[in-house]
Amino acid sequence: MFYPSLFDSFFAPTRVIVVSEERLQAAEREAKMQQLEALDNRIAELTDYRQSLSKELTPAKVNEVNSKPGADLDSMDGECDV
Repeated sequence: MFYPSLFDSFFAPTRVIVVSEERLQAAEREAKMQQLEALDNRIAELTDYRQSLSKELTPAKVNEVNSKPGADLDSMDGECDV
């Protein structure tokens, strides 16, 4: 939009948009429903990720309890080529 003077560019009339109360409430409700759905999806993703990490750590914990520290290196004892 072209303003003929600098004064007009700073003091241009404001825009007024009239929306009914029902439409405003419906839009707010829709926005909240979308946020709720996004949160539910994110919670599901994080729960799946947590379960996969838990499955990865469970065998490691069992091996740690049943073996001594450095047991994985014991198989290499006596095989030094130096």
